[in-house]
Amino acid sequence: MKNRWLIAASAVGVHASIGSVYAFSVFKKPLGKLIETASDNEIALTFSLAIFFLGMSAAIMGHFVERHGPRKAGMLAATFFGGGMLLAGLGASMQNLYIIWLGYGVLGGIGLGIGYITPVSTLVKWFPDRRGLATGLAIMGFGFGAMVGAPVFNFIIQAFTVEGGGIAYTWFIMGSVYLVVMFASASYLEKPPQGWMPDSMKAAVEAGTKEVVEDLSQLTANEAIKKAPFYGLWIMMFINISCGIGIIYAASPLAQETIGLSATEAAAVVGLMSLFNGLGRIGWASLSDIIGRGYTYMAFFLIQIVAFVLLPNITSVILFQIVLYTILTCYGGGFATLPAFIGDLFGTKELSAIHGYILTAWAMAGLAGPQINAYLHTTTGSYEATLYIFSGTFIVALATSIAMITYIKKARAVQQLELTMV
Repeated sequence: MKNRWLIAASAVGVHASIGSVYAFSVFKKPLGKLIETASDNEIALTFSLAIFFLGMSAAIMGHFVERHGPRKAGMLAATFFGGGMLLAGLGASMQNLYIIWLGYGVLGGIGLGIGYITPVSTLVKWFPDRRGLATGLAIMGFGFGAMVGAPVFNFIIQAFTVEGGGIAYTWFIMGSVYLVVMFASASYLEKPPQGWMPDSMKAAVEAGTKEVVEDLSQLTANEAIKKAPFYGLWIMMFINISCGIGIIYAASPLAQETIGLSATEAAAVVGLMSLFNGLGRIGWASLSDIIGRGYTYMAFFLIQIVAFVLLPNITSVILFQIVLYTILTCYGGGFATLPAFIGDLFGTKELSAIHGYILTAWAMAGLAGPQINAYLHTTTGSYEATLYIFSGTFIVALATSIAMITYIKKARAVQQLELTMV
């Protein structure tokens, strides 16, 4: 029997590797200098492709994860992500943006999607007593991936700039590193036996001090997409991600325009965002084990309705950062709490596949969030109206979360009635 905490550590290894995609901003200026004919939009498309293919591959490959298990899926993710980065390095050495798009954007994005969903359903099964904590740990790794990746990427780029191959060497070196780390991590991943419980939970259940809360259902992915709660989760994630990515995209200019920070000071603020993104993932997901997933999402939206209204009107540097980082915890917490929420609603039979379907919201939001933000800022000339509109969309998300809580209460009542009759 494998150690479930080492399973969790292996999941973190996979997620910390693929989470480095959030450090792409490190490559923006060097790529612009390397490929002078490329526009800012063309360079940004590299990242947009990676996020788009993340969401789409997660949706398509969820069934593969369920059929072939986390070890094979994790190794496939390593091949696509590490191999894609190596191909992007070749593209950089050739100064060919199309090869970079194919390597970093398409192949790397496919590796991102498979790698993202692979450990999650496994962890849910290994931690029936702490679903939120377990998935929060892994997905926290994704949030922290950029914190580790950004300075390492920057160091390698600077070290080899004199030879004109900084980006290429970075992708060659780190692609190889991530390939090894992800392969090693995936090799330990394995599902527990059916109905497995840790000894402490089993003893508590047998002693009558703990009651096993059954999932509301055990559905396949194709059955789940016919249920209203599936679309409730999709809508909540799309809004939370769109607005979150929008604020991440505009954080530096927003800090400069709103509270008068210099570009260097704003960059420091942006750097800390990854920390709170990661902390929010473990913190909120763990809290959801206590207060419930529906109430956790309700808290996300109540907080952000207020935060997005306050943000453009704050003049205090400290208060601005507190509000901004609070938004980032909610953004990260939404990702980390989602897998446990899926398990509660639809069971663990095909959790990876259902998770993948819902992550199409990420693919759509990755395209919509920055574009909506840029359009509104261009139209209105400031970020104030943009943030007010984002605040309004969270009202829709809040209403959806309340509907989800109502559904869960009714479903639990029916479930208890059926158990009583049995």
